[in-house]
Amino acid sequence: MKTLLLLVAVSLNCWVFGQKYTASEIKLINSNDKNSALPIYQTTDEHQHSVLLSMSKHVNPKDPHTATLVNRMKLALLATDGGVGIAAPQVGVNRNVIWVQRFDKEGNPLEYFLNPKILWKSAILNFGPEGDLSIPDFRDMFYRSQVIQLEYWDLSGKKTTEIVEGFTAVIFQHEIDHLSGILIQDKSKNETDSNIIKVDAFKRLPL
Repeated sequence: MKTLLLLVAVSLNCWVFGQKYTASEIKLINSNDKNSALPIYQTTDEHQHSVLLSMSKHVNPKDPHTATLVNRMKLALLATDGGVGIAAPQVGVNRNVIWVQRFDKEGNPLEYFLNPKILWKSAILNFGPEGDLSIPDFRDMFYRSQVIQLEYWDLSGKKTTEIVEGFTAVIFQHEIDHLSGILIQDKSKNETDSNIIKVDAFKRLPL
């Protein structure tokens, strides 16, 4: 019985936090100076573009490599000229980690989010310009939900759910798209005004 319970616990942990880092991921996360920024991947490079288009997996918040990845992603974002968010695929690691500048909080702090998931999004939409640190010389107009409900973890393993609105909600949606391999240059080709519904309501997303 104890062995069965242990196997169930391990299985649940893998389901929530995903697989362990691969050897190649660990090598990249710890490459060169671990206290320096990781390079930001670009769509102009074939290999890097393929990484940006790939699906990401969950991380274990308490794995020490996660803390290193989080820190080096922040340094990468701070090294940009005005970037407001970054996702792990943009530094070459297909894992569910993002940084977002919180314009909805005093002082506009940068905050990290592990395994973020949008639980709800409003049918009321914003329409505004977006660029991308991984796509040189590209900027376009996009629709994004005005309000979203998020679920995420921190490095201590604590899970949080919160409601986010406005421009900060736009940044979250942009960065979480990255975790599914979705780039805005591809969204612009497929999105049309005809599939936009502007009503004062909330739409539950499939779990």
